[in-house]
Amino acid sequence: PEAFCLSLAGFIEEPERKYCFECDSEEQCQEWIEALKRASYEFMRRSLIFYRNEIQKMTGKDPLEQYGISEEARFQLGTRR
Repeated sequence: PEAFCLSLAGFIEEPERKYCFECDSEEQCQEWIEALKRASYEFMRRSLIFYRNEIQKMTGKDPLEQYGISEEARFQLGTRR
């Protein structure tokens, strides 16, 4: 049987680190890729912004305001060097 491999590499803090996922099919590799995308910070950030805006439209209030997070600091991407 043909083997498929999905490889993750190039981590900021550990550039030599590499993960390999062995899959039974190309479809299974695509499922892993989609699952990893959904687990990413950027996906969660976009989801939070979307739902925050939807709640604000429905209620007229910012649902995060009660946590004292300023508008300027909200949803900023940190830069790593």
